[in-house]
This record gives sequence, structure tokens and C-alpha cells, in this order.
Amino acid sequence: MHRDTSRAPRTEESLVTDPAGRVADAPPANWVDRHAPRGIRPFLRLSRADRPIGTWLLLIPCWWGLALAVAATGDPRPFDLWIGFGCAVGAFLMRGAGCTWNDLTDRDFDAAVARTRSRPLPSGQVTPRAAAAWMIAQALLAFLILVTFPPYAIALGIASLALVCVYPFAKRFTWWPQVFLGLAFNWGALLAWAAHAEGLGPAPVLLYAAGIAWTLFYDTIYAHQDKEDDALIGVKSTARLFGTATRRWLFGFMLAASGLAAAAVLAAVPPGLPLVAALGGVAGFAGHLAWQLTRLDIDDPSLCLVLFRANRDAGLILAAGLVLAALL
Repeated sequence: MHRDTSRAPRTEESLVTDPAGRVADAPPANWVDRHAPRGIRPFLRLSRADRPIGTWLLLIPCWWGLALAVAATGDPRPFDLWIGFGCAVGAFLMRGAGCTWNDLTDRDFDAAVARTRSRPLPSGQVTPRAAAAWMIAQALLAFLILVTFPPYAIALGIASLALVCVYPFAKRFTWWPQVFLGLAFNWGALLAWAAHAEGLGPAPVLLYAAGIAWTLFYDTIYAHQDKEDDALIGVKSTARLFGTATRRWLFGFMLAASGLAAAAVLAAVPPGLPLVAALGGVAGFAGHLAWQLTRLDIDDPSLCLVLFRANRDAGLILAAGLVLAALL
């Protein structure tokens, strides 16, 4: 999954090849292409380290779940700091492992799409065997972090691997691959809640469902970048399915995401200032999604990418409200 509107769009030729090996849709000032040792740049690009938005979108539901659990129990503990930090490192590693797996399975598709054929595998920067070894190394490091969590959270983390494995194939058999992405990307809401509370309940499940609706919102916007190429090569997506009706569908996903998040808060946070803070975060989150809808032009790929990336801020607004609720 991920141009800066302050500069002119690059030509298709520059999207396809770059003598320095940069990936087409990476931010121009990313740290990998500017500062990382040249020998490991292709592997960091394979992990999308040059495009950090995916790590944010994987991490933010973890912070939602942890903050909501603390607000619900009223029992903040020093170990919660480790849960939050461990989730951040784990999100970076597992997003890298997942993207590597995705690129291994999709390398033929990626070679047929202008925006993605500059990725390390289709461009020949990394061999499939080296990519597989890199994927395993990242997953093992993430597992070392996971095993520091309580047993219930460890079991949830292991169970998430099934979703990670299935997602790259979803676009081959369903028009709704974004659902599978949502199932995988928001699992951290359950895991982080369980890491604090050592169990689950209605509130984290509602929060997880809110995250899935949010993923349907932002990844449909993202998929509009590739809809023409996807149609040529037979890849399915909600962007292709919804077409000109996309705005109406996104409005529904916005309502679902904000409504389910509000329900999760009401199910978990006791009345008083914590509840006000948490619901304020939900309101800010909903407002940000509404703002995205007012700007959306599904036929402007550059704008779609900008709005997709803006979802980091949307998610952090909700996270801020939940963290404040946990601290009050």
C-alpha cells in the first residue's frame, strides 16, 4: 500500500525506472533513499520503509486497543509502555514481512503496472530467494517481541498470520480484497487490548470492526490510483466495483467506522471526563474522514495518494482522544 501535491507529477517513464532504484510512489525525501546504506536499500524498499504510511496504519489500531483497554480498566501499568513500544516495533517488522510476502506473490502483477514495476522484485533489485529470507528474518524478530506479551495476546498474534498469508490472494477471487486487508491491518486492536486486559470483550471487537470499516474507506481511495491497470490485468478491488458510486460507499464506511468506534467507547469507558475525551477523539476522527470526502476526486491519482496518506492523521486523532481518556 502508498506524491506530493506541491510538485508536478512525474512522467510515466520516471514512474517505471529510476537509475538510483527508487520506487515510483515513495516520498521524494524519504530516509531510505537519502541515508540508508546502499547495500540494504533494496530490502528496506521491499519492506516499504521508504513509504511509512503502511506502518502507521498497522500501528494505530494497536494504540487504539491499548488506550481503550487502559481507559476501560482504569489501571495503567508500567508494562503498558512496553506494549505501546513493542507494538510500534512489531508493526514496522510485520508490515515489512507482510509487504515482502505481498510482493513475492504479486511480482508478476506488479511488473504489469506502471506505479509498481519499479518495486525491488519486478525491477530485479532483489531476487525471490533473498526476499523470502528477508521476510522470515523480519517475522522472527517480530515474534521475539510478541513472546514478551501475555499468553492470550501471543495466541492472537500467531492467529493473525493466517490473515497475512491470505490477503495477497484476495484480489484474485473477490471484489472486496479491502475487507481482507482490514481484517489483517486492524488485528492489533484486539492484540493490544488483550496484552493489557489478558482477554477480550465487546468493546475491542467493536473497535476492530470500526478499523475494518476505516480500512475500506482509505484503501478504496488508494485503489483508485491503479484502477485502469487493474482492469487490464484482471485484478479486483472495491475501487473498480464501486466506480462512480465510490463517494456514496465511502460515506457509508465513514459512518460505520465512526459509529462503531463510538459504540466501542460507550461499551468500555466510564462516564465523566474520560468518556468526553474518548468521544471527542471519535468526533475528530469522523470529521477528518468527512474532510477527505469533500476533497476526493477519484480520477486524480495524485490526490488519491495524498488523501490516503492523510489517514495517519485521522487515526492519530482518535488515538489521542483514547489516550487522554486513559490518562484522566
